[in-house]
Amino acid sequence: MAQDWADLNRYKKQNDVLGKPLPNENRIVFMGNSITESWESFFPEFFSNKNYINRGISGQTTPQMLIRFRPDVIDIEPKAVMILAGINDIAENTGPATVKMITDNIISMAELAKINDIKVVVCSILPANGFPWNPSIDPDQKINAINTAMKDYAKKNEMVYLDYYSSMVDDKNELKEDYTYDGVHPNKTGYRVMSDLANKAISTIFGLNGIND
Repeated sequence: MAQDWADLNRYKKQNDVLGKPLPNENRIVFMGNSITESWESFFPEFFSNKNYINRGISGQTTPQMLIRFRPDVIDIEPKAVMILAGINDIAENTGPATVKMITDNIISMAELAKINDIKVVVCSILPANGFPWNPSIDPDQKINAINTAMKDYAKKNEMVYLDYYSSMVDDKNELKEDYTYDGVHPNKTGYRVMSDLANKAISTIFGLNGIND
């Protein structure tokens, strides 16, 4: 970990062999943490026979993702990137982080993508019932503050904001019981909901519906 804090080697071989996208290929990178990484295991149908590249790494925070954003996103030349990040920052996986610190890192990733002609989908953080590995933290206020800030940022910068939160939250501002196995991570039913929402966002970024609210 000390030698490769951002886990740059995790996808190095896959990136090397991936090659350049075909001329008409709408390659999309899913950038994130364990919620992204596990998506392909729990609901592989979403990724099957598509140009979707999963670049999630369990436990990662936004500063780690920002460091690996160039090799794991920009260098493999996707048409679009889906950025789902921030919950592990709230859980303090790499130390305490303010709302501004977290949103600044997500914005930096979005700006790096934009300057490289990569379309950006900024994803909301999912609701969470707390963290089994850090039970002293109540995530609700920070989740809502970050989601509000990123929705505003996406709208001002003509990026798509993908709102997973509203479709997955219960009346206690937690992840719906039917959608999770531990209060933080989705189960197959949760990923099915996310997949439907992601497909709508993907249609949007390729010009079928315009920029969403």
